[in-house]
Amino acid sequence: MQPLAGLKVLDLSTLLPGPYASLLLADLGAEVLRVESPSRPDLVREMTPRIDGQSAAFGYLNRGKRSLALDLKHPDAKAVIQRLVAEYDILVEQFRPGVMARLGLDYDSLAELNPKLIYCSITGYGQSGPYRDRAGHDINFLALSGVASHMGRKAEGPAPLGIQVADVAAGSHPAVIGILAAVIERGRTGCGRQIDISMADNAFALQALLAPGALNGEPDPQAESHFLNGGGFYDFYRTRDNRYMAVGSLEPHFRQRLIEALGQPELAVLNDAELKTALAELFARQDFDHWCRCFAEVDACVEPVLGISEAAQHPQFVQRGLIGTGAGGERQIGCAIRFTDQQEQPSEPAPRLGQHNDEVMRQLGYTAAEITEFSSAGLFG
Repeated sequence: MQPLAGLKVLDLSTLLPGPYASLLLADLGAEVLRVESPSRPDLVREMTPRIDGQSAAFGYLNRGKRSLALDLKHPDAKAVIQRLVAEYDILVEQFRPGVMARLGLDYDSLAELNPKLIYCSITGYGQSGPYRDRAGHDINFLALSGVASHMGRKAEGPAPLGIQVADVAAGSHPAVIGILAAVIERGRTGCGRQIDISMADNAFALQALLAPGALNGEPDPQAESHFLNGGGFYDFYRTRDNRYMAVGSLEPHFRQRLIEALGQPELAVLNDAELKTALAELFARQDFDHWCRCFAEVDACVEPVLGISEAAQHPQFVQRGLIGTGAGGERQIGCAIRFTDQQEQPSEPAPRLGQHNDEVMRQLGYTAAEITEFSSAGLFG
């Protein structure tokens, strides 16, 4: 049995933060039902590349879940959600503050029906504050929280990242932590909780090493001002063929092994700035493959910068079984949270929009005639 078997999650979110959070819960055994708009489907469904009619990204984020297409603005939608809430443990939503209240689906209203309900809201700026109603994306949350101010290079300024740090590390992950904490608490008290996850708040909180100094009199960090953001020799180095090596040899013994592997004992007397200049010159003299071979057996915190396809073939990730095969035969990232005595369970493929409408409605006690009537009235789109 998987760790979260028996937990039932109602996911009203779209795009990335909410769906990634419910993916983590589903991968650990929770039963997840996505409630999706029939008229404004999740844009991730439309991304490319597409496999069997749905995007590869959607297939990953929504494997093992069910889908109920439901127009939440329809007069009959509220009653359907209320029936669902009576049976579900957790609700995840990602609307702007106030939207769920206007629909009659706010925490206070639903907690009257199910006092054990754990209700998690993921928003850009949280349920309070002057920015509560403001739109934003990952890049905005990183900017406003101070994170972007010390990313990138002095000459070019902040650089957009290829992953969504605020959405996932500051949205999905704290949402799951909050949900599971509330599940544990509910086991003691019998009561649910409302959880307010602000991606901007949590992005600010990720600055665990740099923010404390700035909050206590130190100058604000800038790009390349700290030993961890390019201000020291802890950095990426271009090779002769325009690939990169990552050097993280911070501790003295790792630094010594780096110098020994390079065959340059004279580097031992250099300060960090001088060493950085010397490393840039040395790595530029040889191709990427040369440096991969050079450091393959050296435990010095020096690794090649790999592309995603290369990383998927790296022996470490292959041995760990990180890349598997989805239900449709596509290659897919496996669950990265492992329990040593647990066999990974194959997941059902991501659902089509509204694929489980009849099944879910029947489980809620609606008759075939009622379901047909609802369909004719546009409840399902």
